[in-house]
Amino acid sequence: MNWDALKDIGSEPVPHHLKKWWWCLGGTPMILFLIQAVTGLLLLFYYVPDPANAYRSVSNISYVVPFGWFIRSLHKWAANFMIIAVFLHVLRVFFTSAYRSPRQLNWCVGVLILASTLTFGFTGYSLVYEQMSFWGATVATNLAEAVPFIGHNIAYLMRGGHEVGPNTLTRFFVLHTAILPVMMMLLVGMHVFLIRLHGVTELYFKGEVVPEEKKYFKFWPDHVSTEAIVGLVIIYLLVIMALIFPAGMGQMANPAVTPEHIKPEWYFYFSFRLLKLTALKTSVLLTMLLGGVLLAWPFIENFVHRKLKISRDFSIFVGFVGFLGFLIFTVWEALV
Repeated sequence: MNWDALKDIGSEPVPHHLKKWWWCLGGTPMILFLIQAVTGLLLLFYYVPDPANAYRSVSNISYVVPFGWFIRSLHKWAANFMIIAVFLHVLRVFFTSAYRSPRQLNWCVGVLILASTLTFGFTGYSLVYEQMSFWGATVATNLAEAVPFIGHNIAYLMRGGHEVGPNTLTRFFVLHTAILPVMMMLLVGMHVFLIRLHGVTELYFKGEVVPEEKKYFKFWPDHVSTEAIVGLVIIYLLVIMALIFPAGMGQMANPAVTPEHIKPEWYFYFSFRLLKLTALKTSVLLTMLLGGVLLAWPFIENFVHRKLKISRDFSIFVGFVGFLGFLIFTVWEALV
């Protein structure tokens, strides 16, 4: 083992602003992902991925298997916390302009991590095979079918046929337990590699005076110990949420009965409200447009700044309007 290399990594200087955990949210989703992986593997011992037994196996985990309800609840709340953490990290990077040259590619990787995290949430929720998850999958595949040119092929691939059925559950299971974890690890690996390549964006605040000897601190043990404390706090919060708000069960999926009110998970409220306000194809096109703009924003900002001579500060206004719109639509759907 090359101890000198480990020593160099451990003594790597870290910018002083990262002493405050809210400026370093990237490590929080990693901790939550590890918790997801451990609890998910434990759930796999009892989950049966077929329509005839999926709901019954989740019910067995929740009400029969010793501490099964606790593991499932930890898994559920860790998923919600991870989505919040990734979303907040993307916001922090955007509003501190940390996506600019030479970090444009890393921004794109981060947006793909956000998309993968949301897909994790969607497929995991669908595996319960209760009424809302079944019909949520039906709505999602209908949305996929509305994608121009290739929508029918995407929807057929997701469903495993022309309708949501046994093949759909199997494909979501494979996606959730095999494809997405590998994809997430590859994306996170690329994300960390690019951070190592370009370094961390150093932030300076107006009126702040930092002595030269305090501009940086060591990765080990200072930064690692901070992340360890954050990890312990996260575990504590997850345990509290699992105890107070354990994961429940809805009615078993029934393809013959459409629920009066279909409600997705909260992180899809924005898209669901947009769908209610517009036509199906319009909603899909707008969602694709917004996702594309978010993914390519560093390049869009650069183009607008160079060609139209508009200050780069206009990104703050765009980000504020975008976040406010997302918040309004999410709260609106939550209150209906």
